[in-house]
Amino acid sequence: MAGRPAAGGNLTAMEIREVAVVGLGTMGAGIVEVFARAGLAVVAIDVDPGALERGMVTLDRSLSKAVARGKLTEQEKAAVLARVRPADRLGAAAAAGLVVEGVPERMEIKRQVFAELDQVCRPEAILATNTSSLSVTAIAAATRRPGRVAGLHFFNPAQVMRLVEVITTVRTAPATSQVLTELVRRLGKTPVQVADRAGFVANALLLPYLNHAVRLLETGYATREDIDAAATAGIGLPMGPLALLDLIGLDTSLSVLEVLSGEFGGPRFAAAPMLRRLVEAGLTGRKAGRGFYDYETKERARRPDSDTVLNDDRVAVPGPVMLVGAAAGPGMRLAEMIEAAGWPVAADSHGSGLVIVLAKEPGTDVLDAALCSLGVLGRTPLRGAARRMRSRRRSSCSRTSPSAREKRPFPGGRSTSTTSASRGRPASSSTPRGIAAARSASASVRAG
Repeated sequence: MAGRPAAGGNLTAMEIREVAVVGLGTMGAGIVEVFARAGLAVVAIDVDPGALERGMVTLDRSLSKAVARGKLTEQEKAAVLARVRPADRLGAAAAAGLVVEGVPERMEIKRQVFAELDQVCRPEAILATNTSSLSVTAIAAATRRPGRVAGLHFFNPAQVMRLVEVITTVRTAPATSQVLTELVRRLGKTPVQVADRAGFVANALLLPYLNHAVRLLETGYATREDIDAAATAGIGLPMGPLALLDLIGLDTSLSVLEVLSGEFGGPRFAAAPMLRRLVEAGLTGRKAGRGFYDYETKERARRPDSDTVLNDDRVAVPGPVMLVGAAAGPGMRLAEMIEAAGWPVAADSHGSGLVIVLAKEPGTDVLDAALCSLGVLGRTPLRGAARRMRSRRRSSCSRTSPSAREKRPFPGGRSTSTTSASRGRPASSSTPRGIAAARSASASVRAG
């Protein structure tokens, strides 16, 4: 039960002890968790029994992850769930001091929900919408209490993201905004106060950027993985734009863009055709199992968790790394760095997945050996470059004695034949392992 209202009929943040959340989709379930973990009693409402059940399953799964990561104990999880009371009718919100609506982003649905809540809720209760882009003013107009209606925009995943936008209209009472701002701080979140406008602050900044990433993908500028890698490894963002769109929901993002386009116009807010087609196909992101990435078959190379962000830029090496010319100095330091990154450094080329040749300047023995060894690669994607380099350095290789050409020492204690290399043919199976190292380097380049 909520506390008794202060003078003037307004509840304070500390007097709100029970909150109702209407709509138990991904966002609604997350908002329920936020309030329940802050110690508030929560009525979780969805008029669709199936959606209500799925929302409670989502809540339980999220709490179980928190336990597995050491964020909660089993006892704390049980206490959180005990504070949540599921219900399938709006009348269950009658005793709540605050109601947060999280139904789909359609104005007619939200206005209907607010009109019904206005009938069943206490006069002093605050009604808040979690809309990410729709007019809070238009939603409030469906009630007889526009002074106690505001926006309370959480970000997905609500239990992780710290920002909450508190949106006020020209009719919102200052006390309502103050109560919600204090309550957000009580939840451990960061509130920002925003006037009612399309996209508010965060989405007005974010969605054009995300939309532009889709345009880069559909016009073939880069792959989806490289676009996301550019944002994480280059710009320093915690998640790439296409992965973030999948997390937000492509349908939600499209709805926000349409609202922004309707209010501000211009090509900046016009949704990319690919985004619209994916939504029409039902490929709306993680919640559907597939969006820009396929989450059902786990095809993507870097898959972000729903409530964590990854920024792991290490690339898997197909085997040990062989360093040629790393006997001392910078080579030894490089070897130490590679081993510290978790990749083994091989003493020779056997089984190596990557060969790195270190040379200070052209003309050193290490470089000569590396260039001459390229001749055993035969017909590979490197053949043009190898041919040009061999041409430049043919005199260096040819000045060696016939016996040296037949069996030229290869760094690391192995030897490689350059006789067949000079004819541009692959070496025979009897060629020593130095040739295998060169082939391994070719394979690593082809893989790249």
